Amino acid sequence: MADFATAALSAMPGSGELQLCEAGNDVQARRRNDRLIMLEHGESPSLARRGANMVHLRYDDAHAAMTRAAILAAATEQGDPIVADTGSLALMMLAERVAASTIPVLIEGPTGTGKEVLSRFIHKASARAEGPFVAVNCAAMPEAMLEALLFGHRKGAFTGATEASEGFFRAAGGGTLLLDELGEMPLGLQAKLLRALQEGEVVPLGATQPVKVDVRVIACTNRDLPREIAEGRFREDLYYRLNVFPLRLTALRERTEDIAPLAAALLLRHAHDPARGWWIDDAALARLEAHKWPGNVRELENVIRRALLLAGDETTIMPEHIVFDHAASPVMTAAASPAQIPGARGRNLSAIVRQSEAQVILDTLDDNHGNRGATAKALGISERTLRYRLASLRDAGLLAVAGGAR
Repeated sequence: MADFATAALSAMPGSGELQLCEAGNDVQARRRNDRLIMLEHGESPSLARRGANMVHLRYDDAHAAMTRAAILAAATEQGDPIVADTGSLALMMLAERVAASTIPVLIEGPTGTGKEVLSRFIHKASARAEGPFVAVNCAAMPEAMLEALLFGHRKGAFTGATEASEGFFRAAGGGTLLLDELGEMPLGLQAKLLRALQEGEVVPLGATQPVKVDVRVIACTNRDLPREIAEGRFREDLYYRLNVFPLRLTALRERTEDIAPLAAALLLRHAHDPARGWWIDDAALARLEAHKWPGNVRELENVIRRALLLAGDETTIMPEHIVFDHAASPVMTAAASPAQIPGARGRNLSAIVRQSEAQVILDTLDDNHGNRGATAKALGISERTLRYRLASLRDAGLLAVAGGAR
């Protein structure tokens, strides 16, 4: 790395050039959207953001894992996927090819692996990049309102519809519509989604004529859709309509080479003063790379934010600053007597059932390393139902969360 003079690297179309320059060398003239990484060899390595488009990297060992990770993190435009693992790099090459086409995209993978980030990358690399990107979480919207929110409605179509709405499909016109957690969509609405994909048109609630839409759909799911089809919870024809070229993100524990650059990028993103210069000690990085990451990138983000807080005035993250998330744990043990259960009197059957339910859910969460999607599947319920049950048990005082459950 000491042999670097000044280099300009091509980036994604529309994102400007990326320049690498050794400290002391002349910097080429830059446009507004060009980005610069200033490299400096010296003691006390650090990574600092100096303005929106400049990062300063001081390194003591050009071949160290953290140095290479820091360069990759600095070179990646904010919001883009950060990949170093060979499998992740292969996936990104496929994503670029898919972006150049017009086909629908299905992205599968565990919760917290970065499916929305990959979706935004596909949109940005496509011919629709100048159009809107609209992200919709199918699990977060009330089922009764989902159709109206997606396809729009006319004024007076239902109680409370005091004015018309175009819906997300038309709002994303000329761009990309992301349907996140597609596996949570009700079967009846899946049929209407299939028609929208096949015919390129939607029928707003209260309307009698279809409206043409020009939108590319990207669907994301953490569910095993073939299994959902077999169990009657997902339409087979919709699956094959979306599954033209599936992309699958693997769990973070299966792509350990991505951990260091992701951690470096999160360090820059969440440091309260990124201009000070931050670093992750080799021993701390080793702890990160050895962890199983049941919560994937979302858990890694939690750990980095927690480490920054624990570091206080220090700018180097040390092993003692790394505190991993823990799965939810029951307040009581399974052997606790009914009289000890909050709100119970003697052998109160309702309280005993709720305590047993809490224990079964928590045991299953533990068996699945805190992964809610896998836990819901094992219990034979939807992830939405699992979230409701956890919240209900927590409100009843039967559940405590240590370190943030996923």
